[in-house]
Amino acid sequence: MSNDRKFRLVALPGSVRAASVSKAILRTLRDTAPAHVAIEVFELDDIPIYNQDFDHDPPAPVRALRAAITAADGLIVLSPEYNHGMSGVIKNAIDWVSRPGYASILVDKGVAVFTTSESPLGGARAQADLHKMFLSTLSRVAPGREVSFGNTARTVVDGKLVDAALLKRAWTLIESLLAEIRLIQGE
Repeated sequence: MSNDRKFRLVALPGSVRAASVSKAILRTLRDTAPAHVAIEVFELDDIPIYNQDFDHDPPAPVRALRAAITAADGLIVLSPEYNHGMSGVIKNAIDWVSRPGYASILVDKGVAVFTTSESPLGGARAQADLHKMFLSTLSRVAPGREVSFGNTARTVVDGKLVDAALLKRAWTLIESLLAEIRLIQGE
């Protein structure tokens, strides 16, 4: 793939913890990005619980999230797996930005989906939730091998993803996202 243009991606971590593994992995991806990719990690700490009454006049943090996603070429979503599903933090954020239904800023938006867990499975069961959710928003999930970050006590150390093989797999999926974005944008 040619590096003749710069891609702007927004990354959403599915945890609000200060020492969040999701945030650490996304920051590692941001910090290892090649010159043609800029990743903004958009923390969801201030996003209130979704309330349909405010769809047309959302709170300021939701307006900022919508603006960031609108301006981005694509989206990276990394959700921890809680109780064999995606995090409520991710679900809540997507509920806010997926309105109006079938005509939201997520329609035809390229998305790369990642999950994480302390278990060796790495949140693989949450992958199905994320794919189903983005199917319903008419987003374009990047094709390729699913990437789940497991055994996080060993793979994320001192706030950084240290597993080189997992980092390489993540970048392979992000490159697939960039190819999808080029298709969407008619390049």
